[in-house]
Amino acid sequence: MKTIIYILSVVFLLTSCSKDFLEIDPEGDFNAENFYKTEGEFNAALTGAYAKLQGQIDIYFELTEYRSDYLDFAAPTAGTQDRFDITKFQDNSANVLIRDAWANYMNGILRCNVITDNLPAANLSESFKKQIEGEARFIRALTYFNMVRLWGDVPIILKQVTPQESLTLGRSPISEVYKVIENDLLFAKDNLKLTNNGRATSGAAKALLGKVYLTQKKYPEAITVLSELIGKYSLQPNIADVFDTTKKQNSELIFSIQFYKGISTEDHGLWLSVSDVTTTPFTQKLLNAYQLAPVIDARKAMVDYRLGGTKNNIFVPGKFYDTPVNTTNNNFGNDYTILRYADVLLMLSEALNEESYQPAGSAFDYLNDVRTRSKLTPLTPTNLPDQASFRDAVLYERFLEFPFEGQRWFDLIRTNTATKEIKSGKGINILPYQLLYPVPQTEIQKINNPSIFYQNEGYN
Repeated sequence: MKTIIYILSVVFLLTSCSKDFLEIDPEGDFNAENFYKTEGEFNAALTGAYAKLQGQIDIYFELTEYRSDYLDFAAPTAGTQDRFDITKFQDNSANVLIRDAWANYMNGILRCNVITDNLPAANLSESFKKQIEGEARFIRALTYFNMVRLWGDVPIILKQVTPQESLTLGRSPISEVYKVIENDLLFAKDNLKLTNNGRATSGAAKALLGKVYLTQKKYPEAITVLSELIGKYSLQPNIADVFDTTKKQNSELIFSIQFYKGISTEDHGLWLSVSDVTTTPFTQKLLNAYQLAPVIDARKAMVDYRLGGTKNNIFVPGKFYDTPVNTTNNNFGNDYTILRYADVLLMLSEALNEESYQPAGSAFDYLNDVRTRSKLTPLTPTNLPDQASFRDAVLYERFLEFPFEGQRWFDLIRTNTATKEIKSGKGINILPYQLLYPVPQTEIQKINNPSIFYQNEGYN
């Protein structure tokens, strides 16, 4: 019990944003220079980095799912104006959700830097140091990957900096940001464990690296790294099992952000819940997407609303269903999926097709593995006779497979289909500059140097 209390106390200090923590006396127990010495202290710091991922889920969901053709709003309600603006592509640099996302992501990166900066001097085993560094660099890569896809050019910060130094750091080009992401993931995949009790693994690093390569249209590299995962994971027989809270860390999940119901600050409320299923934010495009005959696409149940656990009159999509610990604690413990094997199969299928359409190739096998799991008939070269039709089929399969998992908006950007799909899903004509978000005006004002820290085109 003392160990648990000690670690929680350390995490509290690490996650605090108070000025007091920054000004602790050098002789104090938790000063960075004398704190990062033991395995327990580095594990506590790493727990703080993972905790930041938990706090990013709501923000990530707002900026990806509400931007996509899955969700829409008829009109804003109390407290949802910023979300409405994101959904309708009316956002600007004063949007609070966008402001909070930037700050949250940068804070997460700085937490990782504290770990990587202090590891070299620690008198610990090399195997332990490589494992901890690999996890920190995986988290940093994931965070930078989200930032570069949301804002484009972002500051590259790979070490601890003072508040004064941070004001001199400009935005770096997208290509340089991707180099940092790739380097972090290459280190992580070579140094992380194969299994790690729900934390980052070598498989997670490979899957994320494959997505990074695919996003940059580096198809041979994506094929190589994603192929290493074939047979290392497996699809669950039923799609519902992937999200079953009694089957966490199942064979399909590669990396999820974990929660534990009944533990204060480690659980959460119901995601995407409504009290009236006739007023859901789902687009008609999503509601009409799933095959009903001759068999029902099994993924439809993951989108359909059902009563949320024991809470009367609160409904939640099947993908987020859970039951609370008791009727007095209405918090839940669903993990949020970041990477799973179905994603790997469809990414690999996409990369193989982009490299070279093959009517008898393995790209068809990987695509059909995902389809047939949900009771759909396999697709053949007769259905998909060329590269373009196969490309469309993979994108649509991803549309059916990944609602509410933060994939769709980035899929549309990667495949250059955002304009068409947002028009068909929401009836909105978006402009090219709206593929990126505005940089928060608060950040522009802090730096106050447009030559190094500029606003994205279209938002000036």
